[in-house]
Amino acid sequence: MATFKVKGGLKLKGNLHPQGAKNEALQVLCAVLLTPEEVVMQNVPDIRDVNILIDLLRDLNVTVNKLDKSSYTFKAENINIDYLASNDYKIKSSRIRGSIMIVGPLLARYGKGFIPKPGGDKIGRRRLDTHFIGFEKLGAKFVYDSKEEFYRVSASMLKGTSMLLDEASVTGTANIVMTAVMAKGKTTIYNAACEPYLQQLCKMLNSMGAKITGISSNLITIEGVEHLSGCTHRVLPDMIEIGSFIGLAAITKSEITIKDVAYEELGVIPSVFSKLGIKMERKGDDIYIPSQDSYEIQSFIDGSILTISDAPWPGFTPDLLSIVLVVASQAKGSVLVHQKMFESRLFFVDKLIDMGAQIILCDPHRATVIGLNQQFKFKPTTMTSPDIRAGVSLLLAALAADGESTIHNIEQIDRGYQNIDKRLNAIGAQITRIE
Repeated sequence: MATFKVKGGLKLKGNLHPQGAKNEALQVLCAVLLTPEEVVMQNVPDIRDVNILIDLLRDLNVTVNKLDKSSYTFKAENINIDYLASNDYKIKSSRIRGSIMIVGPLLARYGKGFIPKPGGDKIGRRRLDTHFIGFEKLGAKFVYDSKEEFYRVSASMLKGTSMLLDEASVTGTANIVMTAVMAKGKTTIYNAACEPYLQQLCKMLNSMGAKITGISSNLITIEGVEHLSGCTHRVLPDMIEIGSFIGLAAITKSEITIKDVAYEELGVIPSVFSKLGIKMERKGDDIYIPSQDSYEIQSFIDGSILTISDAPWPGFTPDLLSIVLVVASQAKGSVLVHQKMFESRLFFVDKLIDMGAQIILCDPHRATVIGLNQQFKFKPTTMTSPDIRAGVSLLLAALAADGESTIHNIEQIDRGYQNIDKRLNAIGAQITRIE
């Protein structure tokens, strides 16, 4: 298990380039299974979850060629469908939650797909019902082996249908869309997720010959086609990393420019961080954050305490609530952070409290933060990263602390952030990785 040693209290200065978006990459990489033709993928992040999925594609006999540090070609001409029944597949695909999205493309193209219970962050219940109910509505048969925790779907012919999703699941919508693009007839998906990464998937599929309309709305219409061709696709910059860097600049009083952010795709992210008092300026497609000695949390118009909560897109992404929480703990003022979509994501605040943060965990979903106004630095401590986003939040706290902190289990951070230690060290941080 690898560890970070972090020297806190240093001001950083320079440019940061966000990696390709993890959540989009996991979707579009699964989509290469829909065609026997070559797909070129650009701006692919070099992170653990994505690399595991690429290895899984290789094991399925997809021809993978790395063109440069972030570009690949994929050709799924002769898929080894028998690999789905192997123990190696069960072990490898259970390591990442994104592997669930392999099922839809395989079902669409080969009439069957298997998957063990996928892994991922331990952030509460993350049910898969939406995926499999969608497959069933398209005509597939679904079997769950509770003893092996193994899911199987199969279909002799998929038929388009109308469905109302019981939740706006991002991966569920992506999986159903990838299944429906080759189903016979018309499919409509209401209450579909519509975040930018899903829009990117739909645009990629259309460039391959799919017929998808309603992209960017919660009502997606798909006319099934018999064949999809190859394409070239570029992954968006990661909005979660961009939000993390905004928070990093504020909590360390640093002057940072975040380059090439695809600003129009960030939704409410800049405005939410502005409500915490963080000054930022859009310069073309860059975000410039000046050094600030303090930042003050806004209140609502009637003077009541600000509440920041997550919601399906175009609401605020749940992946950034942990960043908001740690950044608010050094702001001037108070805020209520309300995590609505997952029930265990706030439990890492005990580490921040140990460091001196004034946080009241009201229940599994809500935490009240009383800002220290940068007057009292965090105390250095030893921590363990519980998941990707909490891990980066703890890293931000360590960078703001007065002394050296230790963060264990940084493999969790590596799952979602590419060479984060090297990139931050390049602008003045002192993070030592100990394998």
